[in-house]
Amino acid sequence: MKHGRIRLETTGDVAIMTLNDPGVLNAFGQKLREDMAEALGRVEAGSARCLVITGAGRAFCSGANLNDPDRPERDRAAEARGEVKTDLEAWYNPMFMRLRALSIPVVTAINGIAAGAGMSLALSGDIRIAARSASFLQAFARIGLVPDCGSSWLLPRMIGIARAMELSLLAERLPAETALAWGLINRLEDDDALMPAAMELAKGLASGPRSLGLIRQMYWEALDNRYSEQLDLEAKLQIQAASTRDYEEGVAAFREKRPARFSGR
Repeated sequence: MKHGRIRLETTGDVAIMTLNDPGVLNAFGQKLREDMAEALGRVEAGSARCLVITGAGRAFCSGANLNDPDRPERDRAAEARGEVKTDLEAWYNPMFMRLRALSIPVVTAINGIAAGAGMSLALSGDIRIAARSASFLQAFARIGLVPDCGSSWLLPRMIGIARAMELSLLAERLPAETALAWGLINRLEDDDALMPAAMELAKGLASGPRSLGLIRQMYWEALDNRYSEQLDLEAKLQIQAASTRDYEEGVAAFREKRPARFSGR
């Protein structure tokens, strides 16, 4: 990437996106944001069949970089006057919508603090694995702001309105163990086992059928849909899945009593 604030690597069919600004706990500064947009573009245009997102150093992502030296002061002043789009409108919201629209499964490997927008990024994973030292923080109330980057939409659906309200109003750290008990994350691993576990899971997903991306789409849209709308979506996506080579291979493997060899097509 241009600024080195994101590392994008590929292992087999798995793309690994690492936020790489550990000196500021991988906060969303201007350079990291530019690199992330470029990296996601490469993933969208590439052939990876699963994406893993993690952070370098002792944090996953600490949220927005409020002391970013790379953002001109004139931009901050203009935004405060309402003369330009806010960062949310110009970058964060479009970026999170791009993540939601990816056609491949996303695994977030949460290796430390995930705060503010960084917590939203952690929750954007279809499967979320956290290290035991990880924690989550809705930090907005600490600086007089409100939750953003989709957290006010995600949290009530994931853990219920009472717990979502508690996290946001009290702005207290949520340990990984509690996050697991609440259903905010899927799995908990010892710190040194986090990435091996995430990669094992991602490789399994990457060897799966093309329909995994459709399943991802189905469940994200289910959070908005009425029952009748979801039935229509299921029918639409089932037609797409049934037209893939992976469906033909899956049926053949079932009939021949052998493991399926999916190609992602």
